[in-house]
Amino acid sequence: MYSEINIPNNEECKTCALTFAYNEIKILYDIAVMLFNNSHVDESIEKGMRLLKRNSYLERCSLFLLSDDKSSVEMHTSLDITTQQRKMAVYKLGEGATGLAAQSAEPVVIENIQNNINYLNKMGIVDTKSISYVAVPIIQDENVFGVISANINKSSVLGFDDIVRMLTIVGSLFCGALATQKRFVKEKENLTDLKTYYKEQALSDYKFENIVGNSTKMQRIFSLLETVSPSDATILVRGETGTGKELIATAVHNLSKRKNGPYIKLNCAAISETLLESELFGHEKGAFTDAKEMRKGRFELADGGTLFLDEIGDISSSLQVKLLRILQEQEFERVGGTKTVKTNVRLVAATNRNLESMVAKGEFREDLFYRLNVIPVFLPPLRERYEDVKLLIEHYLHKFMKEHRKSMNFSKQSLEILLDYPWPGNIRELQNTMERIVLICPDGTVVPEMLNHVLPFNYQKLYMEPTPQTAAKTVEEAIPEQSVRTTVPANKTPMLTKRNMQDMEKESIMQALIDNRGIQTKAAAQLGMTARQIGYKIKKYEIEF
Repeated sequence: MYSEINIPNNEECKTCALTFAYNEIKILYDIAVMLFNNSHVDESIEKGMRLLKRNSYLERCSLFLLSDDKSSVEMHTSLDITTQQRKMAVYKLGEGATGLAAQSAEPVVIENIQNNINYLNKMGIVDTKSISYVAVPIIQDENVFGVISANINKSSVLGFDDIVRMLTIVGSLFCGALATQKRFVKEKENLTDLKTYYKEQALSDYKFENIVGNSTKMQRIFSLLETVSPSDATILVRGETGTGKELIATAVHNLSKRKNGPYIKLNCAAISETLLESELFGHEKGAFTDAKEMRKGRFELADGGTLFLDEIGDISSSLQVKLLRILQEQEFERVGGTKTVKTNVRLVAATNRNLESMVAKGEFREDLFYRLNVIPVFLPPLRERYEDVKLLIEHYLHKFMKEHRKSMNFSKQSLEILLDYPWPGNIRELQNTMERIVLICPDGTVVPEMLNHVLPFNYQKLYMEPTPQTAAKTVEEAIPEQSVRTTVPANKTPMLTKRNMQDMEKESIMQALIDNRGIQTKAAAQLGMTARQIGYKIKKYEIEF
Protein backbone atom coordinates (compact mmCIF):
# COMPACT_ATOMS: atom_id res chain seq x y z
CA MET A 1 0.00 0.00 0.00
CA TYR A 2 1.43 3.31 -1.03
CA SER A 3 1.24 6.34 1.22
CA GLU A 4 -0.31 9.44 -0.23
CA ILE A 5 2.00 12.22 -1.28
CA ASN A 6 0.59 15.73 -1.72
CA ILE A 7 2.00 17.07 -4.94
CA PRO A 8 1.05 20.68 -5.55
CA ASN A 9 -0.65 21.25 -8.86
CA ASN A 10 0.29 24.00 -11.34
CA GLU A 11 -2.21 26.42 -9.86
CA GLU A 12 -0.71 26.04 -6.38
CA CYS A 13 2.81 26.62 -7.77
CA LYS A 14 1.68 29.81 -9.47
CA THR A 15 0.09 30.99 -6.25
CA CYS A 16 3.31 30.32 -4.28
CA ALA A 17 5.39 32.19 -6.88
CA LEU A 18 3.05 35.17 -6.80
CA THR A 19 3.11 35.21 -3.00
CA PHE A 20 6.91 35.10 -2.96
CA ALA A 21 7.19 37.90 -5.58
CA TYR A 22 4.69 39.99 -3.62
CA ASN A 23 6.66 39.57 -0.38
CA GLU A 24 9.92 40.45 -2.16
CA ILE A 25 8.45 43.61 -3.69
CA LYS A 26 6.91 44.60 -0.34
CA ILE A 27 10.28 44.26 1.44
CA LEU A 28 12.04 46.34 -1.23
CA TYR A 29 9.27 48.95 -1.01
CA ASP A 30 9.57 49.10 2.80
CA ILE A 31 13.35 49.58 2.51
CA ALA A 32 12.89 52.39 -0.03
CA VAL A 33 10.35 54.17 2.23
CA MET A 34 12.72 53.89 5.21
CA LEU A 35 15.61 55.37 3.24
CA PHE A 36 13.81 58.37 1.81
CA ASN A 37 11.60 59.23 4.80
CA ASN A 38 14.45 59.35 7.30
CA SER A 39 17.21 61.94 7.28
CA HIS A 40 19.52 59.49 9.11
CA VAL A 41 20.49 57.39 6.08
CA ASP A 42 22.99 55.13 7.88
CA GLU A 43 20.38 54.20 10.46
CA SER A 44 17.88 53.38 7.67
CA ILE A 45 20.44 51.21 5.85
CA GLU A 46 21.01 49.15 9.00
CA LYS A 47 17.23 48.74 9.50
CA GLY A 48 16.92 47.57 5.90
CA MET A 49 19.63 44.96 6.45
CA ARG A 50 17.82 43.66 9.56
CA LEU A 51 14.58 43.46 7.60
CA LEU A 52 16.27 41.22 5.00
CA LYS A 53 17.71 39.00 7.73
CA ARG A 54 14.40 38.74 9.56
CA ASN A 55 12.67 37.46 6.42
CA SER A 56 15.39 34.82 5.78
CA TYR A 57 16.60 36.49 2.60
CA LEU A 58 20.18 37.39 3.59
CA GLU A 59 21.99 36.42 6.80
CA ARG A 60 24.50 39.25 7.11
CA CYS A 61 24.67 42.22 4.76
CA SER A 62 27.71 44.51 4.54
CA LEU A 63 28.03 47.72 2.54
CA PHE A 64 31.48 48.82 1.33
CA LEU A 65 32.20 52.17 -0.35
CA LEU A 66 35.04 53.06 -2.74
CA SER A 67 37.75 55.11 -1.04
CA ASP A 68 38.55 58.69 -2.13
CA ASP A 69 41.72 57.57 -3.90
CA LYS A 70 39.76 54.70 -5.55
CA SER A 71 42.35 52.11 -4.52
CA SER A 72 40.19 50.14 -2.06
CA VAL A 73 36.70 49.56 -0.67
CA GLU A 74 36.05 50.37 2.99
CA MET A 75 33.36 49.09 5.33
CA HIS A 76 30.48 51.57 5.70
CA THR A 77 27.63 49.61 7.31
CA SER A 78 27.12 46.10 8.64
CA LEU A 79 25.20 44.41 11.42
CA ASP A 80 26.54 44.10 14.96
CA ILE A 81 30.23 44.87 14.37
CA THR A 82 32.70 46.76 16.53
CA THR A 83 34.71 49.83 15.58
CA GLN A 84 37.85 47.71 15.39
CA GLN A 85 36.18 45.21 13.04
CA ARG A 86 35.04 48.09 10.84
CA LYS A 87 38.62 49.40 10.57
CA MET A 88 39.90 45.93 9.65
CA ALA A 89 37.32 45.42 6.88
CA VAL A 90 39.21 47.24 4.10
CA TYR A 91 39.87 45.45 0.79
CA LYS A 92 42.21 46.66 -1.92
CA LEU A 93 40.86 46.35 -5.44
CA GLY A 94 41.29 42.69 -6.44
CA GLU A 95 41.76 41.52 -2.84
CA GLY A 96 39.38 38.75 -1.79
CA ALA A 97 35.87 38.31 -3.13
CA THR A 98 34.89 41.87 -2.12
CA GLY A 99 37.93 43.46 -3.79
CA LEU A 100 37.43 41.29 -6.91
CA ALA A 101 33.82 42.47 -7.26
CA ALA A 102 34.96 46.12 -7.04
CA GLN A 103 37.79 45.62 -9.53
CA SER A 104 35.88 43.57 -12.11
CA ALA A 105 32.52 45.36 -11.70
CA GLU A 106 30.97 41.86 -11.78
CA PRO A 107 29.26 39.80 -9.02
CA VAL A 108 31.42 37.22 -7.21
CA VAL A 109 29.76 34.10 -5.72
CA ILE A 110 31.53 31.73 -3.29
CA GLU A 111 29.39 28.61 -2.79
CA ASN A 112 31.51 27.15 0.01
CA ILE A 113 33.41 29.63 2.16
CA GLN A 114 35.26 26.86 3.98
CA ASN A 115 37.23 25.81 0.88
CA ASN A 116 37.81 29.08 -0.97
CA ILE A 117 40.87 31.30 -0.50
CA ASN A 118 38.95 34.36 -1.73
CA TYR A 119 36.85 34.39 1.43
CA LEU A 120 39.21 36.40 3.67
CA ASN A 121 36.87 37.18 6.59
CA LYS A 122 38.96 40.14 7.76
CA MET A 123 36.44 40.98 10.49
CA GLY A 124 37.14 37.61 12.13
CA ILE A 125 33.45 36.77 12.59
CA VAL A 126 32.88 33.02 13.08
CA ASP A 127 29.42 31.87 12.04
CA THR A 128 29.01 28.15 11.58
CA LYS A 129 25.63 28.66 9.88
CA SER A 130 27.12 30.62 6.95
CA ILE A 131 28.05 28.43 4.01
CA SER A 132 28.19 30.86 1.08
CA TYR A 133 29.22 34.47 0.34
CA VAL A 134 28.07 36.80 -2.43
CA ALA A 135 29.63 40.21 -3.33
CA VAL A 136 27.89 42.46 -5.85
CA PRO A 137 29.35 45.74 -7.22
CA ILE A 138 27.15 48.86 -7.07
CA ILE A 139 27.35 50.87 -10.30
CA GLN A 140 26.44 54.55 -10.54
CA ASP A 141 27.05 56.72 -13.61
CA GLU A 142 28.94 53.79 -15.19
CA ASN A 143 31.45 53.73 -12.32
CA VAL A 144 31.81 51.45 -9.29
CA PHE A 145 30.42 53.26 -6.24
CA GLY A 146 30.92 50.42 -3.78
CA VAL A 147 30.17 46.75 -3.06
CA ILE A 148 27.31 45.13 -1.16
CA SER A 149 27.87 41.60 0.18
CA ALA A 150 25.96 38.99 2.13
CA ASN A 151 26.60 35.75 3.98
CA ILE A 152 24.16 32.98 3.10
CA ASN A 153 23.07 30.06 5.30
CA LYS A 154 21.03 26.90 4.63
CA SER A 155 17.74 28.53 5.60
CA SER A 156 17.90 31.17 2.86
CA VAL A 157 14.77 31.19 0.69
CA LEU A 158 16.69 32.52 -2.33
CA GLY A 159 18.94 30.91 -4.92
CA PHE A 160 22.21 32.55 -6.02
CA ASP A 161 20.67 34.28 -9.03
CA ASP A 162 17.89 35.70 -6.86
CA ILE A 163 20.43 36.79 -4.22
CA VAL A 164 22.50 38.66 -6.82
CA ARG A 165 19.34 40.36 -8.11
CA MET A 166 18.21 41.28 -4.60
CA LEU A 167 21.64 42.67 -3.64
CA THR A 168 21.82 44.69 -6.87
CA ILE A 169 18.47 46.36 -6.14
CA VAL A 170 19.11 46.91 -2.45
CA GLY A 171 22.66 48.17 -3.09
CA SER A 172 21.34 50.70 -5.61
CA LEU A 173 18.77 51.92 -3.07
CA PHE A 174 21.39 52.23 -0.32
CA CYS A 175 23.95 54.06 -2.46
CA GLY A 176 21.33 56.28 -4.09
CA ALA A 177 20.32 57.52 -0.64
CA LEU A 178 23.97 57.99 0.35
CA ALA A 179 24.75 59.93 -2.85
CA THR A 180 21.75 62.21 -2.23
CA GLN A 181 22.86 62.77 1.35
CA LYS A 182 26.43 63.52 0.20
CA ARG A 183 25.17 66.09 -2.33
CA PHE A 184 22.98 67.68 0.33
CA VAL A 185 25.87 67.91 2.81
CA LYS A 186 28.16 69.44 0.17
CA GLU A 187 25.57 72.02 -0.84
CA LYS A 188 24.98 72.86 2.81
CA GLU A 189 28.73 73.32 3.36
CA ASN A 190 28.95 75.54 0.29
CA LEU A 191 26.06 77.67 1.53
CA THR A 192 27.67 77.94 4.97
CA ASP A 193 31.01 78.93 3.45
CA LEU A 194 29.38 81.50 1.19
CA LYS A 195 27.32 82.90 4.06
CA THR A 196 30.47 83.35 6.13
CA TYR A 197 32.26 84.93 3.18
CA TYR A 198 29.46 87.36 2.38
CA LYS A 199 29.22 88.38 6.02
CA GLU A 200 32.91 89.29 5.95
CA GLN A 201 32.74 91.04 2.62
CA ALA A 202 29.37 92.82 3.05
CA LEU A 203 28.85 92.85 -0.69
CA SER A 204 26.60 95.40 -2.35
CA ASP A 205 24.37 94.33 -5.21
CA TYR A 206 25.77 96.61 -7.87
CA LYS A 207 24.21 96.51 -11.28
CA PHE A 208 25.48 97.99 -14.51
CA GLU A 209 23.47 101.17 -14.18
CA ASN A 210 25.03 101.94 -10.78
CA ILE A 211 28.28 102.97 -12.42
CA VAL A 212 28.14 106.76 -12.77
CA GLY A 213 29.53 107.94 -16.09
CA ASN A 214 28.19 109.67 -19.19
CA SER A 215 31.54 110.61 -20.75
CA THR A 216 32.47 109.30 -24.17
CA LYS A 217 35.25 107.14 -22.74
CA MET A 218 32.98 105.48 -20.19
CA GLN A 219 30.26 104.87 -22.77
CA ARG A 220 32.81 103.00 -24.89
CA ILE A 221 33.73 100.85 -21.88
CA PHE A 222 30.04 100.11 -21.17
CA SER A 223 29.58 99.04 -24.78
CA LEU A 224 32.61 96.71 -24.56
CA LEU A 225 31.38 95.16 -21.29
CA GLU A 226 27.94 94.45 -22.72
CA THR A 227 29.65 92.54 -25.54
CA VAL A 228 32.19 90.48 -23.56
CA SER A 229 30.47 89.90 -20.20
CA PRO A 230 28.15 87.06 -21.36
CA SER A 231 31.22 85.00 -22.34
CA ASP A 232 33.59 83.19 -19.93
CA ALA A 233 36.65 85.07 -21.22
CA THR A 234 39.15 86.31 -18.62
CA ILE A 235 39.05 90.10 -18.23
CA LEU A 236 41.93 92.30 -17.08
CA VAL A 237 40.79 95.70 -15.75
CA ARG A 238 43.56 98.30 -15.70
CA GLY A 239 43.68 101.82 -14.36
CA GLU A 240 44.94 104.07 -11.59
CA THR A 241 44.01 103.50 -7.97
CA GLY A 242 40.46 104.54 -7.20
CA THR A 243 39.12 104.51 -10.77
CA GLY A 244 36.39 101.95 -10.01
CA LYS A 245 37.94 98.66 -11.14
CA GLU A 246 35.91 96.69 -8.59
CA LEU A 247 32.66 98.19 -9.88
CA ILE A 248 33.57 97.07 -13.38
CA ALA A 249 34.23 93.52 -12.14
CA THR A 250 30.86 93.48 -10.36
CA ALA A 251 29.13 94.71 -13.51
CA VAL A 252 30.80 91.94 -15.53
CA HIS A 253 29.44 89.33 -13.10
CA ASN A 254 25.92 90.77 -13.13
CA LEU A 255 25.89 90.86 -16.94
CA SER A 256 27.21 87.30 -17.30
CA LYS A 257 25.42 83.95 -17.46
CA ARG A 258 26.98 83.27 -14.02
CA LYS A 259 25.04 86.09 -12.32
CA ASN A 260 23.12 83.60 -10.14
CA GLY A 261 26.38 81.95 -9.03
CA PRO A 262 28.77 83.18 -6.32
CA TYR A 263 30.76 86.39 -6.78
CA ILE A 264 33.96 86.23 -4.72
CA LYS A 265 36.54 88.99 -4.26
CA LEU A 266 40.12 89.15 -3.00
CA ASN A 267 42.67 91.97 -2.87
CA CYS A 268 46.01 90.25 -3.44
CA ALA A 269 48.00 93.21 -2.06
CA ALA A 270 46.09 93.28 1.23
CA ILE A 271 47.29 89.82 2.38
CA SER A 272 50.80 88.66 3.20
CA GLU A 273 52.46 86.31 0.73
CA THR A 274 52.44 83.42 3.22
CA LEU A 275 48.66 83.62 3.69
CA LEU A 276 47.70 84.52 0.12
CA GLU A 277 48.18 80.96 -1.18
CA SER A 278 45.85 79.64 1.53
CA GLU A 279 43.28 82.36 0.74
CA LEU A 280 43.35 81.49 -2.96
CA PHE A 281 43.49 77.69 -2.84
CA GLY A 282 42.42 76.80 0.71
CA HIS A 283 44.25 74.46 3.10
CA GLU A 284 43.89 71.06 4.73
CA LYS A 285 43.69 70.51 8.46
CA GLY A 286 47.21 70.62 9.95
CA ALA A 287 48.78 72.20 6.85
CA PHE A 288 50.41 74.77 9.14
CA THR A 289 50.35 75.76 12.81
CA ASP A 290 46.99 77.57 12.88
CA ALA A 291 45.25 75.26 10.39
CA LYS A 292 42.91 73.59 12.88
CA GLU A 293 40.40 72.56 10.25
CA MET A 294 40.05 72.27 6.49
CA ARG A 295 39.20 75.54 4.77
CA LYS A 296 38.14 76.21 1.21
CA GLY A 297 39.92 78.94 -0.77
CA ARG A 298 38.43 81.63 -3.00
CA PHE A 299 38.76 79.54 -6.17
CA GLU A 300 36.71 76.76 -4.57
CA LEU A 301 34.12 79.16 -3.15
CA ALA A 302 33.71 80.79 -6.58
CA ASP A 303 32.95 77.48 -8.34
CA GLY A 304 30.21 78.15 -10.91
CA GLY A 305 30.57 81.92 -10.51
CA THR A 306 33.06 84.78 -10.81
CA LEU A 307 36.31 85.46 -8.93
CA PHE A 308 37.66 89.03 -8.83
CA LEU A 309 41.37 89.31 -7.99
CA ASP A 310 42.41 92.92 -7.39
CA GLU A 311 46.07 94.04 -7.50
CA ILE A 312 47.05 90.93 -9.47
CA GLY A 313 50.42 92.48 -10.25
CA ASP A 314 51.49 92.10 -6.61
CA ILE A 315 51.51 88.29 -6.39
CA SER A 316 54.81 86.43 -5.99
CA SER A 317 56.54 84.38 -8.69
CA SER A 318 55.63 81.06 -7.04
CA LEU A 319 51.95 81.97 -6.89
CA GLN A 320 52.08 83.14 -10.51
CA VAL A 321 52.97 79.57 -11.52
CA LYS A 322 50.03 78.10 -9.57
CA LEU A 323 47.66 80.74 -10.90
CA LEU A 324 48.73 79.94 -14.46
CA ARG A 325 47.99 76.26 -13.86
CA ILE A 326 44.48 76.84 -12.57
CA LEU A 327 43.71 79.12 -15.52
CA GLN A 328 44.89 76.44 -17.93
CA GLU A 329 43.64 73.28 -16.21
CA GLN A 330 40.85 74.55 -13.91
CA GLU A 331 42.25 72.42 -11.08
CA PHE A 332 44.50 72.83 -8.02
CA GLU A 333 45.47 71.29 -4.67
CA ARG A 334 44.80 72.85 -1.30
CA VAL A 335 47.81 73.83 0.81
CA GLY A 336 49.03 70.70 2.62
CA GLY A 337 46.86 68.40 0.50
CA THR A 338 47.35 66.01 -2.40
CA LYS A 339 43.77 65.69 -3.61
CA THR A 340 43.14 67.53 -6.90
CA VAL A 341 40.17 69.89 -6.70
CA LYS A 342 38.43 70.89 -9.91
CA THR A 343 36.68 74.24 -10.26
CA ASN A 344 34.77 76.17 -12.88
CA VAL A 345 35.52 79.87 -12.35
CA ARG A 346 35.35 82.98 -14.52
CA LEU A 347 38.29 85.23 -13.56
CA VAL A 348 38.29 89.02 -13.59
CA ALA A 349 41.64 90.51 -12.56
CA ALA A 350 42.66 94.12 -11.97
CA THR A 351 45.87 96.06 -11.48
CA ASN A 352 47.22 99.61 -11.45
CA ARG A 353 50.73 98.44 -12.33
CA ASN A 354 52.49 98.41 -15.70
CA LEU A 355 52.52 94.67 -16.36
CA GLU A 356 54.33 95.05 -19.69
CA SER A 357 57.24 96.71 -17.90
CA MET A 358 57.19 94.02 -15.20
CA VAL A 359 57.29 91.30 -17.87
CA ALA A 360 60.29 92.98 -19.52
CA LYS A 361 62.10 93.08 -16.14
CA GLY A 362 61.24 89.44 -15.38
CA GLU A 363 59.01 90.39 -12.43
CA PHE A 364 55.83 88.97 -14.00
CA ARG A 365 55.46 85.81 -16.07
CA GLU A 366 54.86 86.53 -19.74
CA ASP A 367 52.65 83.46 -20.23
CA LEU A 368 50.48 84.46 -17.26
CA PHE A 369 50.20 88.01 -18.61
CA TYR A 370 48.80 86.71 -21.89
CA ARG A 371 46.42 84.39 -20.02
CA LEU A 372 45.06 87.32 -18.02
CA ASN A 373 45.03 89.88 -20.81
CA VAL A 374 42.39 88.14 -22.97
CA ILE A 375 39.99 91.11 -22.75
CA PRO A 376 41.78 94.25 -21.53
CA VAL A 377 39.63 97.08 -20.13
CA PHE A 378 41.40 100.41 -19.55
CA LEU A 379 39.69 102.75 -17.07
CA PRO A 380 40.54 106.42 -17.60
CA PRO A 381 41.51 108.55 -14.58
CA LEU A 382 38.91 111.01 -13.36
CA ARG A 383 40.88 114.00 -14.67
CA GLU A 384 40.19 112.70 -18.18
CA ARG A 385 36.47 112.31 -17.46
CA TYR A 386 35.56 115.95 -16.83
CA GLU A 387 31.94 115.36 -17.89
CA ASP A 388 31.52 112.78 -15.12
CA VAL A 389 32.94 114.81 -12.23
CA LYS A 390 29.78 116.84 -11.64
CA LEU A 391 27.62 113.71 -11.85
CA LEU A 392 29.80 111.97 -9.26
CA ILE A 393 29.77 115.00 -6.95
CA GLU A 394 25.97 115.11 -7.05
CA HIS A 395 25.70 111.32 -6.64
CA TYR A 396 27.86 111.11 -3.53
CA LEU A 397 26.52 114.35 -2.05
CA HIS A 398 22.96 112.97 -2.13
CA LYS A 399 24.12 109.59 -0.85
CA PHE A 400 25.87 111.00 2.22
CA MET A 401 23.20 113.63 2.90
CA LYS A 402 20.67 110.81 3.12
CA GLU A 403 23.02 108.68 5.23
CA HIS A 404 23.82 111.48 7.71
CA ARG A 405 20.41 113.19 7.53
CA LYS A 406 21.66 116.55 6.34
CA SER A 407 20.58 119.04 3.67
CA MET A 408 23.14 121.13 1.77
CA ASN A 409 24.16 122.43 -1.64
CA PHE A 410 27.22 124.03 -3.26
CA SER A 411 27.59 127.66 -4.22
CA LYS A 412 28.61 128.24 -7.82
CA GLN A 413 32.19 129.10 -6.85
CA SER A 414 32.51 126.10 -4.52
CA LEU A 415 31.33 123.78 -7.27
CA GLU A 416 33.86 125.31 -9.69
CA ILE A 417 36.64 124.66 -7.18
CA LEU A 418 35.65 121.00 -6.96
CA LEU A 419 35.30 120.70 -10.75
CA ASP A 420 38.76 122.19 -11.28
CA TYR A 421 40.46 119.94 -8.73
CA PRO A 422 42.47 117.19 -10.55
CA TRP A 423 41.38 114.38 -8.16
CA PRO A 424 44.67 112.42 -8.11
CA GLY A 425 42.97 109.73 -5.99
CA ASN A 426 40.19 109.48 -8.59
CA ILE A 427 36.67 108.35 -7.62
CA ARG A 428 37.75 107.01 -4.23
CA GLU A 429 39.17 110.42 -3.25
CA LEU A 430 36.06 112.20 -4.53
CA GLN A 431 33.81 109.86 -2.55
CA ASN A 432 35.78 110.39 0.66
CA THR A 433 35.86 114.15 0.09
CA MET A 434 32.07 114.31 -0.33
CA GLU A 435 31.54 112.42 2.90
CA ARG A 436 33.99 114.73 4.68
CA ILE A 437 32.13 117.79 3.39
CA VAL A 438 28.76 116.45 4.54
CA LEU A 439 30.14 115.58 7.99
CA ILE A 440 32.13 118.78 8.58
CA CYS A 441 30.07 121.50 6.92
CA PRO A 442 26.77 122.77 8.39
CA ASP A 443 23.44 122.48 6.64
CA GLY A 444 22.80 125.02 3.91
CA THR A 445 25.07 126.33 1.16
CA VAL A 446 28.72 125.27 1.07
CA VAL A 447 30.92 128.28 0.31
CA PRO A 448 34.62 128.21 -0.76
CA GLU A 449 35.91 129.01 2.74
CA MET A 450 34.35 125.79 4.05
CA LEU A 451 36.48 123.73 1.68
CA ASN A 452 39.72 124.67 3.49
CA HIS A 453 39.49 121.50 5.57
CA VAL A 454 38.57 119.06 2.83
CA LEU A 455 40.88 119.82 -0.10
CA PRO A 456 44.69 119.40 0.24
CA PHE A 457 47.22 122.20 -0.10
CA ASN A 458 44.52 124.90 0.19
CA TYR A 459 43.70 124.20 -3.44
CA GLN A 460 40.70 126.53 -3.40
CA LYS A 461 42.91 129.55 -2.54
CA LEU A 462 45.07 128.89 -5.55
CA TYR A 463 41.96 128.72 -7.69
CA MET A 464 40.69 132.08 -6.43
CA GLU A 465 43.95 133.93 -7.18
CA PRO A 466 43.81 135.92 -10.45
CA THR A 467 45.47 134.14 -13.36
CA PRO A 468 46.11 135.29 -16.93
CA GLN A 469 43.31 133.02 -18.09
CA THR A 470 40.67 134.36 -15.70
CA ALA A 471 41.74 137.88 -16.61
CA ALA A 472 41.44 137.08 -20.32
CA LYS A 473 38.00 135.63 -19.74
CA THR A 474 36.92 138.85 -18.01
CA VAL A 475 38.18 140.94 -20.92
CA GLU A 476 36.41 138.66 -23.41
CA GLU A 477 33.09 138.98 -21.59
CA ALA A 478 33.49 142.75 -21.54
CA ILE A 479 33.92 142.99 -25.32
CA PRO A 480 30.63 143.68 -27.12
CA GLU A 481 29.53 141.86 -30.25
CA GLN A 482 30.28 145.00 -32.25
CA SER A 483 33.78 146.27 -32.83
CA VAL A 484 35.92 147.76 -30.07
CA ARG A 485 38.68 150.31 -30.62
CA THR A 486 41.65 150.92 -28.35
CA THR A 487 42.71 154.36 -27.23
CA VAL A 488 45.94 154.18 -29.24
CA PRO A 489 46.04 155.58 -32.78
CA ALA A 490 44.41 153.47 -35.48
CA ASN A 491 47.51 153.45 -37.66
CA LYS A 492 49.40 151.51 -34.98
CA THR A 493 46.73 149.07 -33.65
CA PRO A 494 44.11 147.35 -35.89
CA MET A 495 40.44 147.12 -34.95
CA LEU A 496 39.87 144.42 -32.29
CA THR A 497 36.66 142.29 -32.26
CA LYS A 498 35.38 139.51 -30.09
CA ARG A 499 35.41 137.14 -33.07
CA ASN A 500 39.12 137.90 -33.62
CA MET A 501 39.89 136.89 -30.00
CA GLN A 502 37.83 133.71 -30.26
CA ASP A 503 39.61 132.70 -33.46
CA MET A 504 43.01 133.28 -31.84
CA GLU A 505 42.00 131.32 -28.73
CA LYS A 506 40.63 128.43 -30.81
CA GLU A 507 43.82 128.30 -32.86
CA SER A 508 45.96 128.27 -29.69
CA ILE A 509 43.95 125.42 -28.19
CA MET A 510 44.12 123.39 -31.40
CA GLN A 511 47.89 123.85 -31.60
CA ALA A 512 48.32 122.84 -27.94
CA LEU A 513 46.28 119.70 -28.52
CA ILE A 514 48.39 118.84 -31.56
CA ASP A 515 51.60 119.43 -29.59
CA ASN A 516 50.38 117.12 -26.80
CA ARG A 517 48.84 114.39 -29.01
CA GLY A 518 45.31 115.21 -27.96
CA ILE A 519 45.88 114.87 -24.18
CA GLN A 520 43.70 117.61 -22.68
CA THR A 521 45.46 117.86 -19.31
CA LYS A 522 48.86 118.43 -20.94
CA ALA A 523 47.41 120.92 -23.43
CA ALA A 524 45.72 122.77 -20.55
CA ALA A 525 48.99 122.92 -18.62
CA GLN A 526 50.78 124.32 -21.69
CA LEU A 527 48.17 127.09 -22.02
CA GLY A 528 47.97 127.75 -18.29
CA MET A 529 44.37 126.56 -18.10
CA THR A 530 42.64 124.06 -15.89
CA ALA A 531 41.20 120.81 -17.23
CA ARG A 532 37.69 122.20 -16.74
CA GLN A 533 38.44 125.36 -18.72
CA ILE A 534 39.98 123.63 -21.71
CA GLY A 535 37.14 121.08 -21.74
CA TYR A 536 34.63 123.92 -21.85
CA LYS A 537 36.51 125.67 -24.69
CA ILE A 538 36.78 122.45 -26.75
CA LYS A 539 33.02 122.02 -26.58
CA LYS A 540 32.36 125.70 -27.25
CA TYR A 541 34.53 125.83 -30.37
CA GLU A 542 33.50 122.30 -31.46
CA ILE A 543 37.13 121.24 -31.76
CA GLU A 544 37.59 117.66 -32.96
CA PHE A 545 40.85 115.80 -32.36
